[in-house]
Amino acid sequence: MADLITVQDPDDPRLHDYTGLTDVELRRRREPAEGLFIAEGEKVIRRAGDAGYEMRSMLLSAKWVDAMRDVIDEVPAPVYVVSPELAEQVTGYHVHRGALASMQRKPLPTAADLLRTARRVAVMESVNDHTNIGAIFRSAAALGMDAVLLSPDCADPLYRRSVKVSMGAVFSVPYARLDTWPRGLDAVREAGFTLLALTPDEKAKALDDVAPHRMERVALMLGAEGEGLSTKALVAADEWVRIPMSHGVDSLNVGAAAAVAFYAVATGRPET
Repeated sequence: MADLITVQDPDDPRLHDYTGLTDVELRRRREPAEGLFIAEGEKVIRRAGDAGYEMRSMLLSAKWVDAMRDVIDEVPAPVYVVSPELAEQVTGYHVHRGALASMQRKPLPTAADLLRTARRVAVMESVNDHTNIGAIFRSAAALGMDAVLLSPDCADPLYRRSVKVSMGAVFSVPYARLDTWPRGLDAVREAGFTLLALTPDEKAKALDDVAPHRMERVALMLGAEGEGLSTKALVAADEWVRIPMSHGVDSLNVGAAAAVAFYAVATGRPET
């Protein structure tokens, strides 16, 4: 059972994991270096625990102690009970959900590990918006994608905003980083995957015409919001695919486009 510890000093060193949560650049450096990530809200904290992530500590406002009692009773990590005002001083924002947990990261699998068993893979290039990362992972989980591969410069899926937007789906879809880009795509192709680049370019074929759901193994490539896939990534693809648009709309937000494309890729997939 965890210890309940009331903390009244925002500079208490025991709260170090939670300091400056709104400083994106600081947290992007700190969290991977220190091997932690922050789970926000009751559902996300529970899903992180269910996914096997070890809890370092919890930061709760008093009214959330009863709601989290079963978690508190199960974990040995300390639980820091603070006022909403002190939580805001420490984190830099009003913690609406009243519950935060610092979780220990797990070693990432390699791309080769994931490709051995996957059939439907999402590949992201330079997606740096944490909201988009979270939305894409949530769609990947909901629509049956097996894994996600990230270019070296993609944002961290375990950053607080990504985890929150995904509602913890980042814990249920395995992911790995490719060491090089776009050369790392060679290993994906060698593993038997057809590389499909999602682009609004008029030269691309409509997804329905390509029928990716009938392919044995598919890697769907997604680019960053606005810029899309780079020229190098497009050249590395086996085929360009697009979502047909109406009413003069030229493209969708990458999170929405990913959801549509994932459905087209995963529906009717070959049976294992």
